[in-house]
Amino acid sequence: MDQGNTAFVLITAALVLLMTPGLAFFYGGLVKAKSVVSMMMMSFGAIGLIGVLWVLYGYAISFSNGGTDGFFGIDGVFGIDWANIGLAGLLPDASDPAGNFPVLAFAGFQATFAIITVALISGAIADRARFGAWMVFAGIWATVVYFPVANWVFNFTVGDGGLVDGGWIVYGLQDVLGVGVIDFAGGTAVHINAGAAALALALVLGKRVGFAKGINKPHNVPFVLLGAGILWFGWFGFNAGSEVAADGVAALAWINTLAAPAAALLGWLVVEKIRDGKATSVGAASGAVAGLVAITPACAALTPFWAIVLGLLAGAVCALAIDLKWRLGFDDSLDVVGIHLVGGVLGTLYLGIFANNTGLIYSGEFNQLAAQAIGAFSVLIYSFVLAFIIGIAIEKTMGFRVKNEDELAGIDTAVHGEEAYLLDEPVGASSLRA
Repeated sequence: MDQGNTAFVLITAALVLLMTPGLAFFYGGLVKAKSVVSMMMMSFGAIGLIGVLWVLYGYAISFSNGGTDGFFGIDGVFGIDWANIGLAGLLPDASDPAGNFPVLAFAGFQATFAIITVALISGAIADRARFGAWMVFAGIWATVVYFPVANWVFNFTVGDGGLVDGGWIVYGLQDVLGVGVIDFAGGTAVHINAGAAALALALVLGKRVGFAKGINKPHNVPFVLLGAGILWFGWFGFNAGSEVAADGVAALAWINTLAAPAAALLGWLVVEKIRDGKATSVGAASGAVAGLVAITPACAALTPFWAIVLGLLAGAVCALAIDLKWRLGFDDSLDVVGIHLVGGVLGTLYLGIFANNTGLIYSGEFNQLAAQAIGAFSVLIYSFVLAFIIGIAIEKTMGFRVKNEDELAGIDTAVHGEEAYLLDEPVGASSLRA
């Protein structure tokens, strides 16, 4: 066992887990003051629920014996590796690893990916979703969408030489096109997947009361900046950690995770300045996140120069894409579609042209672009359709959306019985506590 690589995997897993509280701050700052508890609770609810489901059966579906046989992740028909239910099958390897780190460490790393992916969706339904309905959706969607899609993309087995084999999106297309999809850290499985589901839920729940441009301004801009900073910090673990080894590939992923979002931040601010006359701090935070999204699939397959170009494009394109909701009439409250879906598709397709060695500018062939498009839109369509069906089923049965009066008043008190800020504290209360 390589203790250095084991430590690397465990530390980067902790960094990725920190991203979900960072997302809670980012999303929480963007909503109104009387909805911030509800918004942040959807992220923390995802940590609790998906963390448990991953240990019980999520890993078994996503990483079943190299699992290229089963559509759902289970060898044969549905591909569940029953030996890994509850992670029991990984315990012997934890004490005597077959590879250079325990598979259990890799299982923990991938658990954090499942958690953040589910939490990302919640931004599309801010200010109007019931917490219980959200948790039901999160559990079902993770089971029938995220875990199988992770099997398509991330399904590696750990051998003496590191990670080998993989799901059909990454390797299966090689038989047809000669190249597989490049998705180093989750442009398809995480961002396109979550963005497509977010669009579906936004359509299911409908528009907020009084939906119009400028309906709500962020109630706490420092929260937004803090959340973006925590996300960026954790993203180094997300991208570099996906190499599961402290080596040169991880170093390239790290550098590109610095360069692309930095450029995207600038790209977003330029668009804001030209369009609105002012460059905003929320725009800077959003631009950085857009760049992080776009570089996720590409972080180990681009030179730093092309990573900067991708960042500039992502910042500018996503800054324009967030206005689509006003033009097309869907209420994606916190721009999950404009940033994660658009940014994820952009970063995935960009590799078809600029990926080292196999991209169009290097090979002169469109095979890589074709593979990237097949991977991106397969996940997009699968996630959107199933998320829409699940969302409709929940809305028609237990109800997904809160009452209009609760939405207008702010849903923290109605849903959780709490307030983020004691704005109406009685005079003299603080002196009584003293």
